Amino acid sequence: MIWRIPLLVVLAWLLGFVAFMISLGKPLDDRKTDAIVVVTGGPGRIDRGLAILRKGDAQRMLVSGVDPDVTPVEFAVQYKIERPLFGCCIDLGWQAVDTRSNADETQQWVERHGFKSVRLVTTDWHMPRARMELAHALGSTVEIVGDGVRSTAGFAVLFREYHKYLVRRIALLVGAG
Repeated sequence: MIWRIPLLVVLAWLLGFVAFMISLGKPLDDRKTDAIVVVTGGPGRIDRGLAILRKGDAQRMLVSGVDPDVTPVEFAVQYKIERPLFGCCIDLGWQAVDTRSNADETQQWVERHGFKSVRLVTTDWHMPRARMELAHALGSTVEIVGDGVRSTAGFAVLFREYHKYLVRRIALLVGAG
């Protein structure tokens, strides 16, 4: 009889992991939003955001979590960003150091600009947690559309990210946000 509780816990964990795998972000095409938020930390994220911005699918882009030692000029040169595009449409955020602070930095930026829809660009395996954090910070007044950058993450990365997601989800549910 007592063995049922651990069995139920393991089953819930497995079903949650399957749901997590299904919710991994996928690339999004031809969807316009007011803004783009790129969370730094993985290859292809900034390039994806720039491609969307250049295509005209959003008005402005925030790159959240930029290393404080990186200057705007260095950033523009590294990503081959034209001066007019950088001047009008790209903001760099240097305050964020993790996913939670990316959401806080984004929330301030979205409020400052009055955006109503945001395209979140991050790596596919990072999308569930990043989207959850951003939704928590922005509330229900801003639409968040996920645009996942494909990766070849191994099981260890997915396993670790799933547990980070679970811990944070539980913290938000019990109000320890």
